[in-house]
Amino acid sequence: MHVKLFVKDDCPRCPLAKRACEGLDAVEVFDVASVDGLAEAAFYGVLATPTVLVVDTAGAEVASWRGEAPDRSALTSLLAQ
Repeated sequence: MHVKLFVKDDCPRCPLAKRACEGLDAVEVFDVASVDGLAEAAFYGVLATPTVLVVDTAGAEVASWRGEAPDRSALTSLLAQ
């Protein structure tokens, strides 16, 4: 499993989401203001920042936090499974 983090520069809640994902293995950060970030956000139906998705090796969504930062302990325990 890995994490996809969707952020935007002017998002007031994004720094908290970045801190929750900091230091984790396999974290991809997407800036939704970029073409690539917007394309990835559209693929997963991301409409709010921050959004944190946990996806499996096939790219299927396992868990998500949309418009909010995840609890670091919940995120790490999910990734440990």
